[in-house]
Amino acid sequence: MIVIDSNIIFSCLLKNNKFFNFIIDSEEELIIPKFAIIEIFKYKEKIAKFSKLKEDEILEVFYKILKKIDVYDENLISSHSYKKAYEIVKDIDEKDIVFIALCLEFNAKLLTGDKKLKDGLKKKGYGYILKN
Repeated sequence: MIVIDSNIIFSCLLKNNKFFNFIIDSEEELIIPKFAIIEIFKYKEKIAKFSKLKEDEILEVFYKILKKIDVYDENLISSHSYKKAYEIVKDIDEKDIVFIALCLEFNAKLLTGDKKLKDGLKKKGYGYILKN
């Protein structure tokens, strides 16, 4: 199982790039928290402005992505996973807690384009991050 960070989906919507192909072609189970959908919706105007795609194309790409990714209700993540995730990311970036908690909950890998998060996790010895 692989947890997909919101920034990967942003990247797909902006450039329709290698991450899009990875998601579409993946045989792995892919998952995002519901929170990621809210994040994407929050930045929809920026995505439309900077995308090289027309609005209909953006929606088509987003639909294809969502067909391949399970959306998980983060309220179902255990408090144990949240507490451990907080301890891991509190000095990196607390906004990423839900993604790390989801990784811990399912013993999943994380696909992220967030260099600060990747570097911080690697320094702490967390090796479940996919290279991109």
